[in-house]
Amino acid sequence: MSGPVVVITGGVGGAKLVEGLTHAIPHEQLTAIVNTGDDFEHLGLPISPDIDTLLYTLSGRANASQGWGREGESWSFMEVVRSLGGEDWFNLGDGDLALHVLRGAALRAGQPLSAIIRRFALNWNLGLTILPMSDDPVATWIESDQGALPFQRYFVEHRCTPRVSAIRFVGAESASPAPGVIAAIEAAQTILIAPSNPWLSVDPLLALPALRVALERRNGPLVAVSPLVAGTAVKGPTAKLMQELGLPVNNASIAAHYGSLLDGLVIHESDDAPEGLAIARTNTLMQTPQDKLRVAQAALDLARQCAG
Repeated sequence: MSGPVVVITGGVGGAKLVEGLTHAIPHEQLTAIVNTGDDFEHLGLPISPDIDTLLYTLSGRANASQGWGREGESWSFMEVVRSLGGEDWFNLGDGDLALHVLRGAALRAGQPLSAIIRRFALNWNLGLTILPMSDDPVATWIESDQGALPFQRYFVEHRCTPRVSAIRFVGAESASPAPGVIAAIEAAQTILIAPSNPWLSVDPLLALPALRVALERRNGPLVAVSPLVAGTAVKGPTAKLMQELGLPVNNASIAAHYGSLLDGLVIHESDDAPEGLAIARTNTLMQTPQDKLRVAQAALDLARQCAG
């Protein structure tokens, strides 16, 4: 299948699929629409964790073993913050600070996030299009047995330990998709949902009314890659969250969550397959460049089959 491809993505797992796609199709055919529900301000700096993870991954700067941040990072800034009694629960590396400082300066000058990210991607010679889901603020909040928590407090400071009862996306109802998002979806011959957490990383995008309507009216098939591998999540709280929301930890729950948006699902080798849906099986554990390419190709091939 040739033609434009859109991938909806969150952080680490999604970035791996996007990297695989950059080796499967021409860069100019690929648009990544990225979750910004995780974005927040820390120590006076605007942080965009999922976007930055994608930028670091595609530019070869990501710390693969750590799963976040930059390779070869130093931590002098955080050491001084800690010595002065500042909040140190969210680490900002010395090199990582550059993105946040430049982003903050540009936002204060009135530039939208989408334009800032476009400039970052150009400066790092990334040939694909990277779009935040919105230039408007949308904040993921977790309702838990420890009260209402902003996402990063839940995810980083509390290490996902609070028991989740509900998830809210504050500002989503009034937020507009970033410039280029709707046009990319309308032009796409294939739309993929990365193996990001459906509830925490994909739902913020789906909570934008105009974005969801565009997906419902899409011209090409929509295929998701399941975040479950051998019946659990590789990384992050997906399986724990599903249990706390009263959902079976299986691919039927993933498929039911996306519902009528979904034309096909890529699942891990011998994992359970939901009924009534086009399925592709492969080893979805993405550790090497070859793994990432394999999963990306499986998703593209399934989309081709769904398109007939």
